[in-house]
Amino acid sequence: MRALVTGGGGFLGGALARKLRERGDDVSVFGRGSYPELEAIGIDAFRGDVVDADAVKEAVEGVDVVFHVAAKVGLWGDPREYELVNIEGTKNVIAACMTHGVAKLVFTSSPSVVFHGGDVEGVDERAPYPASFDSDYSRTKAKAEEIVLAANHDRLATVALRPHLVWGPGDRHLLPRIVGRAKSGRLFKIGDADKRIDTIFIDDAVAAHVLAAVQLSPLSELAGKAYFLSAGDPRPVWEIVDRLLKGADDLLVSESE
Repeated sequence: MRALVTGGGGFLGGALARKLRERGDDVSVFGRGSYPELEAIGIDAFRGDVVDADAVKEAVEGVDVVFHVAAKVGLWGDPREYELVNIEGTKNVIAACMTHGVAKLVFTSSPSVVFHGGDVEGVDERAPYPASFDSDYSRTKAKAEEIVLAANHDRLATVALRPHLVWGPGDRHLLPRIVGRAKSGRLFKIGDADKRIDTIFIDDAVAAHVLAAVQLSPLSELAGKAYFLSAGDPRPVWEIVDRLLKGADDLLVSESE
């Protein structure tokens, strides 16, 4: 494949770009930083922001598939910034795909697009978008997902993937935050409930994105649909936290030996 990964400097985007290059694909990334570690293994890097339509068009030219991973994440921030990056940025990616005749668009969404503030254990992809959202991130990702799936047609096949709690080597957000709080004594268990949640290892999340791109076509069953991604092995939340902390400790010990 000739592939472009937006958000290629991030945890998932970077891992995806490296896997595609390892497969022998022609890979480029698009992001706001510089990525010498990716360029060193033969990955082209375009510097820009998804809110810049012209920069997106330049990066998309000449590819067969776009993996749109870039997003503004987090639960707090300026609502307008979430709208610009997650909604308008996604529109720019779709427009660029249409301009350059890109055949496939794999969009990285989030399970939070169907979170209604209550228990969602056991739901599947038939769960609707809620009437209201608990964060601007969820609200704007849901709108972006809607736009991507509506753009599916015989010239541009689209699919949305919803990975839940991606973890593994290279994580600069979830695991460091948990470890930091534990070491500072600020990690507290509140209440007695220990709900089961799904997670997915980074390699599995990457493999799902690659497989989706390989299988995607206007006539495929994937086209125009959204899919949750997980390991299919939900565990109590504090078991997951304890295992992540244990894994981080083991890694630190092995690196010091």
